[in-house]
Amino acid sequence: MILSVSRRTDIPAYYSAWFLNRLAEGFVLVPNPHNPRQLSRIPLSPETVDCIVFWTKNPAPMLDALPRIEAAGYPFYFQFTLTPYGPRTEPGLPPKEELVRAFWALSRRLGPKRVVWRYDPVMVDGRYPTAWHLERFEALCNALEGAAERCVFSFVDPYRHTGGAYREMTRSECLDVAGGFGEIAARHGFSLFTCAETIDLSAFGIGHAACIDPELVGGILGCPVKAAKDPGQRPACGCCESVDIGAYNTCPGGCVYCYATTGQAAALRCAAAHDPAAPMLTGWPRGGERISDRAAKSLKAAQTTLY
Repeated sequence: MILSVSRRTDIPAYYSAWFLNRLAEGFVLVPNPHNPRQLSRIPLSPETVDCIVFWTKNPAPMLDALPRIEAAGYPFYFQFTLTPYGPRTEPGLPPKEELVRAFWALSRRLGPKRVVWRYDPVMVDGRYPTAWHLERFEALCNALEGAAERCVFSFVDPYRHTGGAYREMTRSECLDVAGGFGEIAARHGFSLFTCAETIDLSAFGIGHAACIDPELVGGILGCPVKAAKDPGQRPACGCCESVDIGAYNTCPGGCVYCYATTGQAAALRCAAAHDPAAPMLTGWPRGGERISDRAAKSLKAAQTTLY
C-alpha cells in the first residue's frame, strides 16, 4: 500500500505530530470525503505501508522526525511545492528564502531523487504575466539546481469556491510558458513534467508526470512495481493507486488557488481545535459512525501487485 500524506492538506507543515502519533499507534481513521459518518480504518504498520508520499509546501516541522520514520521501516519521498508567489497569494507560508533552505536541508537528508520540486500552479494574469514566470522560474532553478532532479508544474484550474481570484489560461499562454520553462529547465539539469494536463508539450522536452510514481517507488523499494492507475483522480492524472489519509478543509495555509479548501474559516477552526492524539485528523469519532477496515497488501510481499 502506498500512503499519500496528503493531497487534501499539508500534513508535514501543520500536522506532523499527529502523523507521527498515528504511525506509533499503527492505524488511522479516515472519513469518507462525501460522508463523514463513514470511516475507514487504515493499517499503518511497516509491513503494510510500502511507501509514503509526502506533499508539502513547508517540510521544516517534520525534518527532525525523518530519521525516526526511516528507522521505523517506512520508505518515503516528498512532493515539495515551491512557487514564487508572495503572501498575497500564499499568505500562510514562510519567506521563500527560508523555504529554499528547507528544500536543501531535505535534499541533503534524502538525496535529490526523493525530493520532487513542484512549481504548481502556474497562473498568468496582469499580476503574473508570462515574462514574470520565466524570470522567477529561472531564479528558482538557480536556487535549487542540484537539490532535485525533476520539476513538475501545472496550469491553474479555476474553481467555483475561489470566486474569480484567477482565470483559466489560454492555450497560447500555456505554450509560451512551457516553451520558456523547457529551455530554462534544460540549462539547469531538471527533467520537466506536467501534472494532470492533457496538452502535449513534448516538443519542449516536457513529459506527463505520475506524482504517485510506480517507477520511483520501485526504485526506492528495490523491486519492480506493477501499479494500477488511480481511478479516483482526474483522467489526465498519471498517478497509481494510493490511500490518502488527509481531510479537505483542514489546511490553514490560505493559498488562493487551493482546490482542497473551500472555506478558510472552517480550515482555521479545524487547525485551532486539532488534537494530535486523535485517531482522525479532524478529531475523535462522536459515536454512531460506521467504521470499516481497509484491507491492504504489501508490495514487499507481493512485489508485483499494488492495492
